[in-house]
Amino acid sequence: MKLSINRTELSNALSIVMKGVSTRSTLPVLSGILIEAVGDKIILQATDLELSIQYSVAALVEEEGKTVVPGKLFSEIVKNLPDAAVHVEATEDQAFITCDTSSFSIRALNAEDFPGFPRVETHQQIEIPFQQFSTMVKRVSRVVSKDESRAILTGVLITLENGVLRMVATDSYRLAITDAPLEETSADEFQAVISGSFLSEIASLPKTASPVSLALADNQIVVTCEDTVFINRRIEGNFPNYKQLLPDAYVTRATIEVDKLAASVRRASLLGSNASPVRFDLNAASSTTQITAASQDVGSAQEILPCTIEGEDVEIAFNYAYVLDGLGSIATDEVYLEVQSSMKPGIFRALEPENFLYLVMPVRIS
Repeated sequence: MKLSINRTELSNALSIVMKGVSTRSTLPVLSGILIEAVGDKIILQATDLELSIQYSVAALVEEEGKTVVPGKLFSEIVKNLPDAAVHVEATEDQAFITCDTSSFSIRALNAEDFPGFPRVETHQQIEIPFQQFSTMVKRVSRVVSKDESRAILTGVLITLENGVLRMVATDSYRLAITDAPLEETSADEFQAVISGSFLSEIASLPKTASPVSLALADNQIVVTCEDTVFINRRIEGNFPNYKQLLPDAYVTRATIEVDKLAASVRRASLLGSNASPVRFDLNAASSTTQITAASQDVGSAQEILPCTIEGEDVEIAFNYAYVLDGLGSIATDEVYLEVQSSMKPGIFRALEPENFLYLVMPVRIS
């Protein structure tokens, strides 16, 4: 195998494919990247046997062939090369990398030992503009649970109903829902629970005008974006019935400026901890929300924010980190805080035209 390629393009390709390189496997070949030179391009592949990634990039191929190089080492070498053409030549057990006045020789592995890229039959498929996909994923992914013992909560529920795409995530303490119309879709419906960390990796890809395609196989999800194909396991199981948590009405609704509210909660949190939450006192007569935090051994803080309030006076307390996470996902200037009582979940809702809802379980007020 013998090829030449622009260093920046190779480095960008490796940064994507490295997401699939195994860091824990006892099989040495899984810590490598398969490079296949064919025609006028190279195809890079990586897999940890759960996630498989394939990326194609144009290159000057002098001699077709394939090899497996150590993923982390090869990526670091390319990242640190000067900005010039990179020449890669491989024999059965060696790969030679040359760029300007730099040259490296590294051990290569047998390409025949590398697992073949999965070929899966897909049925349901949708295409989402990349920017819309990325925005929706970033809004809900911070709510995804890190607790591997409840695998279903480490995923994001993605559904398509009546032309509306919805993403839902929960860690059982809070719930995030974002909706967006999906125009020009041929699919009637779509439903799958997909790993939140996997979706975040795709959402963090370089911005592109190309859409993201999601296609379902029996137990896998196939995601295609430009020249990259990702195949990952779907999360099996029943996602919690989140709709039963959503109230039909509210007793009190405050309209508050997002930036001022986030700044106030952040300041109040300086005195608190997760054990001493931030308290919201909504007062309709004065059209204010008082935000208070207190810590027994440290002191207390309070701040009054002007706002518009409909309904009754109410007090409710939340974990401040959860509130800040939710406010960080809201793109509108103002947010609705909807409350039923101090012991029922509070809802932070973005104003139109955004369609984002963030539900937080309250903390008991002592």
